[in-house]
Amino acid sequence: MIPEFLPRKTAKPVVPPIKCQGIKTRLVSFILENIQWDGRGRWVEPFMGSGVVLFSVQPQRAIINDINPHIINFYRRLADGSLTSAMVREHLTAEGNELVKQGEDHYYEVRNRFNQAADPLDFLFLNRACFNGVMRFNRKGGFNVPFCRKPDRFRSAYITKIVNQVTAVCKVMKGKEWEFRNEDWKDYLRNLNQEDFVYLDPPYIGRHTDYFNQWTEEDATALATVAENLPCGFALSMWKQNEYRANHHLQNWRDTEERTVRHFYHVGSTESLRHEMEEALLIRRGYAAPLQITPPSTSAEQLGMFI
Repeated sequence: MIPEFLPRKTAKPVVPPIKCQGIKTRLVSFILENIQWDGRGRWVEPFMGSGVVLFSVQPQRAIINDINPHIINFYRRLADGSLTSAMVREHLTAEGNELVKQGEDHYYEVRNRFNQAADPLDFLFLNRACFNGVMRFNRKGGFNVPFCRKPDRFRSAYITKIVNQVTAVCKVMKGKEWEFRNEDWKDYLRNLNQEDFVYLDPPYIGRHTDYFNQWTEEDATALATVAENLPCGFALSMWKQNEYRANHHLQNWRDTEERTVRHFYHVGSTESLRHEMEEALLIRRGYAAPLQITPPSTSAEQLGMFI
């Protein structure tokens, strides 16, 4: 009998170098402990985002997709070795020095350069130097997040931290059969088999996003329909409710088992804008791990989500 690949506990998630809103760094343990999958098929992610769940699951085989071509290009080049940790250190050091000299003018120079040439190293620089770690693009596909107003951001320790994250991701990918795609999610979720498992982390319905394109009510409803007809297991990450409103879209997900956890969504510019959120993990029946009793000492702040 093949041992289960999931559920399992993870002491520390593999933190990726690319950040984006909704990153699941502090929710990885919750996700991995609640999904049951034997690992014989492929781990399938139509909405890669930061990739923190993927890099922490570490499946041997995976097909990974995102509508944002810059994310896919960055990780595809890390996987094939055409982008290295040494290149990252050299680039961030050089651009960081220019940022100290020129201030925000250099940030906008790099942003303009990236929007013309789409260099993955410039993408990483902008992602780590922009305001509040937000990833946002305009309708023409141009990165348009303003500067974080910290010219000395790329100090030696900070660059080393990012380089270590790149190194960790490269180590995880080594020897794996991972295929990276940049497709519409509807095209991507075809030709799957019963042994695969699909992890769904789409843009949060009801919350503003310019991540790379718009995510509409129609898209969210269509995803629920497609998931219902998949030949394999799946799990959906989605916000459930906060003190102001509830996500009524979740009622469209039938034949699933719900697991929830509370956390703080740390995206607001001030502490008063950072509210507690209840996060839902909807798992296809038959693929949810047996319920575990969580010690009451784990606070909502400890489960907070940071970008």
